[in-house]
Amino acid sequence: MAAAGAGAEALAASVRDFVSGQQDGRAAEVAAGVKDGRWTVLQLVEALGFCLENTDPRTRGRGIQLLSQVLLQCYSLLQEKEVLHLVLFYESRLQDHHLVIPSVLQGLRALSMCEVLSPGLAVSVLKAIFQEVHVQSLLQLDRYTVYSIITNFMSTREEELKGLGANFTFGFIQVMDGEKDPRNLLVAFQIVRDLIAKDYALGPFVEELFEVTSCYFPVDFTPPPNDPHGIQREDLILSLRAVLASTPQFAEFLLPLLIEKLDSELQSAKLDSLQTLTACCAIYGQKELQEFLPSLWSSLRREVFQTASEKIETECLAALHALSACLSRSVLSSDSEDLLDSFLSSILQDCRHHLCEPDMKLVWPSAKLLQAAAGASLRTFHRITRSVLPLLLEQYTKHTQSSQRRTILEMLLGFLELQQKWGHAEEGFLSSSDLELVVDHLIRLALHEEDSQSSEAAMEAAGSMAPTYPKVFSGRMVPRLEEELQSEREESSHNHHSLQQRCLQALAAVSTHTSIVRETVPVLLQHLQKVQKGTEARNTQEIVSVCQSLHHVALQCQQDAEGCWYFHQTVVPCLLAMAVQAAMQESTHTLPGKALLEEEVLAAMIPVISAATTHLSPELAAQSVSHIVPLFLDGEVSFLPQNSFPSSFQPFGDGECLEAQRRLVALLMAFVCSLPRDVGIPQQEWLLRELLALSCSCNCPFTATTAAKCFAGLVNKHPAGQQLDEILQLAVNRMEPILAEGPCRTQALTLLLWVTKALVLRYHPLSSCLTDKLLGLLGDTELGPAAADGFSLLMAESPDVLHKSCHADVRIMFRQRFFTDNVPKLVQGFHGAGPDVKANYLKGLSHVLNHLPKPVLVTELPTLLSLLLEALSCSDRVVQLSTLSCLHPLLLEAPQVMSLHVDTLVTKFLNLTSSPTMAVRIAALRCAHALTSLPTTVLLPYKGRVIRALAKPLDDKKRLVRKEAVAARGEWFLVGSPGR
Repeated sequence: MAAAGAGAEALAASVRDFVSGQQDGRAAEVAAGVKDGRWTVLQLVEALGFCLENTDPRTRGRGIQLLSQVLLQCYSLLQEKEVLHLVLFYESRLQDHHLVIPSVLQGLRALSMCEVLSPGLAVSVLKAIFQEVHVQSLLQLDRYTVYSIITNFMSTREEELKGLGANFTFGFIQVMDGEKDPRNLLVAFQIVRDLIAKDYALGPFVEELFEVTSCYFPVDFTPPPNDPHGIQREDLILSLRAVLASTPQFAEFLLPLLIEKLDSELQSAKLDSLQTLTACCAIYGQKELQEFLPSLWSSLRREVFQTASEKIETECLAALHALSACLSRSVLSSDSEDLLDSFLSSILQDCRHHLCEPDMKLVWPSAKLLQAAAGASLRTFHRITRSVLPLLLEQYTKHTQSSQRRTILEMLLGFLELQQKWGHAEEGFLSSSDLELVVDHLIRLALHEEDSQSSEAAMEAAGSMAPTYPKVFSGRMVPRLEEELQSEREESSHNHHSLQQRCLQALAAVSTHTSIVRETVPVLLQHLQKVQKGTEARNTQEIVSVCQSLHHVALQCQQDAEGCWYFHQTVVPCLLAMAVQAAMQESTHTLPGKALLEEEVLAAMIPVISAATTHLSPELAAQSVSHIVPLFLDGEVSFLPQNSFPSSFQPFGDGECLEAQRRLVALLMAFVCSLPRDVGIPQQEWLLRELLALSCSCNCPFTATTAAKCFAGLVNKHPAGQQLDEILQLAVNRMEPILAEGPCRTQALTLLLWVTKALVLRYHPLSSCLTDKLLGLLGDTELGPAAADGFSLLMAESPDVLHKSCHADVRIMFRQRFFTDNVPKLVQGFHGAGPDVKANYLKGLSHVLNHLPKPVLVTELPTLLSLLLEALSCSDRVVQLSTLSCLHPLLLEAPQVMSLHVDTLVTKFLNLTSSPTMAVRIAALRCAHALTSLPTTVLLPYKGRVIRALAKPLDDKKRLVRKEAVAARGEWFLVGSPGR
């Protein structure tokens, strides 16, 4: 008894302390006591009796506040009977003084989360709130509490609430009407979505529900600076759009509103209206759209014909596409009007004649509208193309200027590309005779049209049509191209090279179907075998051209497993065989100038092999790797076509006579560095050791670099563990003494750079140690400049290894991490360096900053700007260029910070406009132009000086410099002008 009495007394004391306003922390203590069984909620109510009956509303409010705070922590402990009594108590208090209401609502929120709530109580609570509380007179937090109570009941008591019928919808409308806070609106919009999605009765209140939400359209909200809630305008736009586009019942009210906003002058309102219309079309039918189609089409047409905004045009075309698709989906009754047909007739009537106008002023807007509608369904496609394609072909014949013909070809291409969307659903829109005629025209245009852009458009059109009609293109176009390619080799006309180039490009362009690839690839390889036998420079360029076409074909095969494997097993062994044959002949007979061994040619073969490998399945990749790696390690040539070679293949062997064979490590790199990560490489540790030795000792820079890149590519993908640690330690032990002294320091630096990059990308712990070695080399008078340029290699995308498309391990934030870890060291090194090597630190820093995401750079700008300005005074043109390219976007994105240094910026930019290096002059002029984005008040004192200084580059001997000078000077003339 004594313990119980002491407990009651302690509870009473806690209640008094809280109600008196002395200690708010008592609420947590009381809640803890209820949780651990020291007190019950009933005992708490009894202890609160004196204040709940007090005449002072503040005292009553504090008492109910304490009870509500405890319930919010302990609602799950309540029994059903306790909940019933508490609900009845709180409902009665909704009629109390307005100071009490917030605490009452908090209590009801706690009770709304109780699982033991008796049937009927949810309806009772909501009726009481709807009847007794004027919600919009409450503070934001209290209004949010009401929305939370409604949300809780809708989640757990759906059927009970639906028993209220439309009265529930009407009650909520009264609650929401007049809401202005974005936090509350997001919750309110979600409630409306749930009302509609869960089929609550709207009854006669559809228009009222629409009005209470649509009054916020279009959203006009700008978050305050440093807003802790993080609500953006886009959040409100998307949430409201989800409401407006949630039911066809809103259509008769929403569509006039959208048309009205489309006709306004406010671009944001137009965009929002168009995007909302597109969303609505997903659920509307003919019935909802019928009355408004003429007005909608009129508004869309006007915007596309007149707008200068690319965004508006894009959204208009998307909306027209959606409207056409919506009408295409609608099921017609036997006596109803075919709205799609009449809608398309209106589009054709308003657009078709513009395709025939001599000045072609509205050709593209009309074509885009027609293509947007045609792409909506197979039916719209046939209806539009049946009317438009004959007209375009007729116009092509009428027009003689190449630019007009090119425009018509590009329009035709747009319609032809739509055909692919519908596959082989029908036989297509061209008869076989028409199709043959089209192919003949495309061949003529692709090969013989003087205007190169028209030629390219014809090739693109052929590539778009080929997947739909593969038999025609493989049986008619490919043989014609092969014939032209072979006959051209026998002639010696002045346009020999141009026509050959076009043949090769056309063969690649049309290789968009596996059956066609099986025809074009042998033609390209046969041509490659013919031209590689020559030694003159022309042959080198021809081989490069064939490789570029093969690369194009490889990229087009990547999404088709059958085509990808055919290309790989046909092309890769053939290229390797030809290269090995050339290397062996040079090794045996010391014949110089073999075209296939030129750096330019090997560099062109690398992307072919890489693109042919990256998309292989793991099973097929493993099959291929089991042949190619033994070729380089063991000289196993049996899998190569025409494998009768004069000697053994030993690319990792010693001796000058094997130099040509060692160059082919570039092709090994292209293959193994493009394999998926889960493909095992046979004899990998041996291969890594051979690559390491070659990269450090080879006198040929090309071979040493490709060996280093291959080593790095394999290390990047190597699973973590003891084997990787051992090979990395071996590499460090090999590099360190060579970097210290000797004739191969440059090769060791190249290896260091590539291995560092491989480890930086994957966040390997050793990367920081290797980066520190690189930082130390910045102070080396011999290797310092190359080490500084190496920072660009570390940060930039690599085109052939160590990038994501080659399955490399690339962490998404590696640049930011590298910046954080190493820029302070670069700055410290700069300040401590001697005058002869300071430029190395500046160059390294500028390379890092140049590749950093601009938002990150802007945040670090205040601490680095003084150093960047100092870098502009460096005599090294690479430092100057890198720094200028860093500063240019910062002038646009951080004008307030840059304004603080305007005097220095103006002086240095103007000085550099007289640089002996054209690229520096251009970059300086662009920065001088970008200065005009700073506040006008900052610029005005410098206006006259800059305009005078920019007169000199107007007479520069280089046209590109003059062009930038005109643009920059013109913008400076406008500084301070009205309306700027």
